[in-house]
Amino acid sequence: MTDQDFTVRVTVRGYETDAQGHLNQAVYLQYAEHARWEYLQAAGVRQADLLAKGVGPVVLETTVKYRRELRAGDEVDVSCAFVWGGGKTFEVVQRITRTDGVLAAEIRGVGGFLDLAARRLVDDASAPMRSLAADPELLGLER
Repeated sequence: MTDQDFTVRVTVRGYETDAQGHLNQAVYLQYAEHARWEYLQAAGVRQADLLAKGVGPVVLETTVKYRRELRAGDEVDVSCAFVWGGGKTFEVVQRITRTDGVLAAEIRGVGGFLDLAARRLVDDASAPMRSLAADPELLGLER
């Protein structure tokens, strides 16, 4: 992760916790998803834009490493960075960090963009972002 990573602040809500009083494991993924969409919107890409272009983001693989528990009331920063390697897929690297600097979780995923008509991944995963983003550099892409 770099100082350039996009971040979103989230407060853990009581109804998101489990019987042990810590954040339910599935909610970490919801926080990550929220940060990804906020990141795209900050770069000028809206969900409606993707649909109008006939593509949709898909998650192909996700790994979560839980490092420290989170409890109701904790504030966290959820970071997001895309790693574009060329080809049909890209990597998403995210961290959920308490505001006191304690790393709570690391999330890594592999994604792509599905051609909604052909029901296959587009050949160049970065192409939809390059064509739609008002600020592709924010997403780690050159203009």
